[in-house]
Amino acid sequence: MIRAVLLSVLVPFAALAEDAGFPDDAGVELACDAGVLLAAADDEAAEEEGEDAAEPGDGELADPRAEALNANGILYSTDLSDEDLLKIWTEEPSKLGSISVGLVEAGRLINGVPMPTGDAWSIVDPQNAFGTHETVEFIQAAANAVRAQFEKAPALRINHIGKASGGYIRPHQSHQAGRDVDLGFYYPLGEDPGRLSKKRELAMDLAMNWALVKSLITTADVQFILVDKRIQARLYDFALKQGEDKAWLDKLFRAGFASLIRHARGHRDHFHVRFYSGRSQELGRRIQPLLAKQPEQNLVIHRVKKGDTLGGLAAKYNSGVKMIQKANGMTSTALRVGRTLNIPLRGPCTNCPVAPPLVVPPRCLPPEPPPES
Repeated sequence: MIRAVLLSVLVPFAALAEDAGFPDDAGVELACDAGVLLAAADDEAAEEEGEDAAEPGDGELADPRAEALNANGILYSTDLSDEDLLKIWTEEPSKLGSISVGLVEAGRLINGVPMPTGDAWSIVDPQNAFGTHETVEFIQAAANAVRAQFEKAPALRINHIGKASGGYIRPHQSHQAGRDVDLGFYYPLGEDPGRLSKKRELAMDLAMNWALVKSLITTADVQFILVDKRIQARLYDFALKQGEDKAWLDKLFRAGFASLIRHARGHRDHFHVRFYSGRSQELGRRIQPLLAKQPEQNLVIHRVKKGDTLGGLAAKYNSGVKMIQKANGMTSTALRVGRTLNIPLRGPCTNCPVAPPLVVPPRCLPPEPPPES
């Protein structure tokens, strides 16, 4: 409901602003406001360790712009007709590339892309460094941008992205659909992140960390960045002193729940970045009705609630207890409330929700500098 109201106001107003000949920077400000407001219209569940409290939702919108471009609301995979998609999914699904199915806290990844090795970054846990192709490319571009600006910058430490097939990864509730990543801070050369002589916000290299954040925001489709408010304060002050536009910084850091960069407990030593993955998410929506054509992918995601039992879930979803245990690496029938399970289906899913079309909000760019007189 909130999304519908926002879209009914923001989308027509954006068109009117453009038609009315408003200055370019006014359009940029509107894009920033629209993007963060739309992303903030939904809430996702908080992570178990308190990391992701008050996260915005996946940003999937029944947007009039989708209908204007394609009768089926398709924006990012228009090269594939429904017939083409069915044929490739049935015969050689790997050709479709990465597919993000479901939500970040109740989802999975098909054809996950491994984070490659590179001089500008290091991978802490390669087994849990798979994402959508958009996520992987965004991370590489940001790390390379920092290295290009700071030749002697240490490698960016890439922590968890997700499993090769997505799904639950300890200790996170999110990181399930290939769109989340935890990035370590940059520190001055010779500084050991595990043995800092002072508080992290004082030990971190502000110039390199701001370069990373700015690169992510301006060159990637970022949904939000979570980091402790003490880190935020230092980055904000540094960026302002470097001449960044204050109004733009306020939109990033000081717009309350609509901020693109927001506080989260447990994020004093890393950035948690969530990306939009236009094509991968859209393919996830489009192949959902076709999952039964690939039995090994014919799954439904279920978050365990109080009172759930494996037998009850097997009956509800036309599955089997042993099938559920095998799909989730379980050795007992015990269930933990809050965990998500991959539940194999014996036939087509008749009650699986299909996400509405996704519209990635415009990037929140800083205003262009005034022309020299």
